Amino acid sequence: MSKELVFKNDSFKKRRGGHSRWLSLSCEKCKNQVLFYQKDGPGILKRLYTDRIVLSEKMPANKKLICGKCKAVLGVLVIHLKENRPAYRLFVGAIKKKIIRESK
Repeated sequence: MSKELVFKNDSFKKRRGGHSRWLSLSCEKCKNQVLFYQKDGPGILKRLYTDRIVLSEKMPANKKLICGKCKAVLGVLVIHLKENRPAYRLFVGAIKKKIIRESK
């Protein structure tokens, strides 16, 4: 990683118990790293809130989350009504995740 990742500390993080971790997300199909994501709270990864995404490659702001290498569609942009926040709803089995330690 070229720059140091800093956690966003806001009301959404506090609402989920104040526990965050960094995830490295890659395409399941071609194993290409797509982005880094701040995951707040427990549970599985269903959606990616756009304000928590740190892109690792140049990706256009689009209505679809697309792998830069194989062009597979990984998710679609929606508005999560419960919090009124834009997020990518992930397709099942499209993303492979790996937890990143803070020291890296």
